[in-house]
Amino acid sequence: MSPKIKDILEQVDSWPEEDQEELAEVARVIEARRTGVYRLSDSERAAVRRGVDAARRGDFATDDELERFYQLHRNA
Repeated sequence: MSPKIKDILEQVDSWPEEDQEELAEVARVIEARRTGVYRLSDSERAAVRRGVDAARRGDFATDDELERFYQLHRNA
């Protein structure tokens, strides 16, 4: 491990939890890039579950809702 990484990791323990979570997310993205495997965070996994549950209930967006979404994000 490089000295720079050792130094920053020693400081991380004193960071607020939200900053530690942000660092963990960045590390997860780097690991996914290196390995080709992205591991979902707990919040991402929960969002996927909510989407699957909604789909099973037949709770889909209407055509109008999709069109509004595409209008907002088409040129983003």
